[in-house]
Amino acid sequence: MSTASPAATLRFLALLAAAVAAADDGMTHLHLYIHETVAGASTTLLAGNNSSFGSVGAIDDELREGSDPASQHLGRAQGMLAQADLGSPAASCAILNLAFTEGDYSGSTLVVDGRVDLGADGKDVVEVAVVGGTGRFRRARGYSLMAKLGNPTPSTVVFEMDLYVKISG
Repeated sequence: MSTASPAATLRFLALLAAAVAAADDGMTHLHLYIHETVAGASTTLLAGNNSSFGSVGAIDDELREGSDPASQHLGRAQGMLAQADLGSPAASCAILNLAFTEGDYSGSTLVVDGRVDLGADGKDVVEVAVVGGTGRFRRARGYSLMAKLGNPTPSTVVFEMDLYVKISG
């Protein structure tokens, strides 16, 4: 039975460390839920109508740790949607500011921007870009995956969001 030389062991450990460092891409994963009130104060149509090209709406929804409305409140998802696709009335261009008011990221924001068309072409998940942030998320970049979980009541919709964020140093 042979044993490895100290030099060979050191080379192996260096390769192992390099592989682990390459696997750690510096991304922070956040898992949260947006609780939207459809009929009420959290979503308002600003221009147009619900099914026409050019409709613009404002959003101010709850950001929570879980899908249960009693889960920990983390902040607000605030932004705007514009229906900007002549071929798909359900598609919108969205810009959202995720404003954290409680928890580990209190006082910080993340900005997500992109096309949202849940259910288009059989898609259950949409990807939008993380384009910036403030506080702990200053200079953030990344992406988010969002899926509609359902309607716990006729006037509410819950969305699940996974964010993968890298902060430039």
